[in-house]
Amino acid sequence: MATKTVRRLLRGPSYSRAEGHLRPCNHAEAPLNRGCASVQHTAGQESPKSSAFQPAPDSTHDWIGPPNRLSNIRPITYHVPAQESALEERLRRLRQQTEVWNHEFWAHQNVAFNKEKDEYVSSQLKALGLEGRDQQGRKHTLGSEEMAVFYKSFLDTNRTRHANYNKEWYRRNFRITLLMGRVALTNAWKTVTNRTPSSSPS
Repeated sequence: MATKTVRRLLRGPSYSRAEGHLRPCNHAEAPLNRGCASVQHTAGQESPKSSAFQPAPDSTHDWIGPPNRLSNIRPITYHVPAQESALEERLRRLRQQTEVWNHEFWAHQNVAFNKEKDEYVSSQLKALGLEGRDQQGRKHTLGSEEMAVFYKSFLDTNRTRHANYNKEWYRRNFRITLLMGRVALTNAWKTVTNRTPSSSPS
C-alpha cells in the first residue's frame, strides 16, 4: 500500500501509453488537469511533443495527446476562438504556462527518482554479492521492504520540494479559476445584452 502511494506521488499523472491518439477535452471540465501539458516548448527539458493534428475550424474543444515519456503529462492542442477576447487569451496563456511548469517539475522529478533508484538497487545488489543479472540473463530485483527504505528516503529528501510544488499548484489553479469565472460572467453578460428585444404590437 505504501509503495503504491509513493509511486503515485513521485511520478505524477500516469496514463496508458497505448493511447496514441488525440482526444477532445472540454474547457469546462476543470481549471487545469494535472494529466495535461501545453504544446509549448521550453529549453533544457524535453517538451511535450506537439502533434501535426489540427482540429476542425468549428471545433470548440481542446485536444489532448498521449503522455510525455518523462513527465507522464499529456500535451494539449488548445482551441483558440475566432474572436478570442483579451481576457480569454489571458486565461489560455496562464493555463499554458502552468502546464509547462507542471511538465518541467515532473520531468525533473521522475528523472531524478529513476536515477537514484537505479543507484540504490545497484548498491544493494553489490552488498549482497549479486550482479545486475543472473546467469539466465534475468534482472535481479529487490523486495518491497528493501525498496520501501529507498522510497521513504527519497520522500524525506524531497519533502520541501513537494510541499512547495503543492502550494504553487493551488496558487496557480486559484488564479485560473478566478479568470474562468470572469470569462464566464463576461460571456454571459454579452449574451444578455446582445439579445434582440422582442418587438411590441403597434
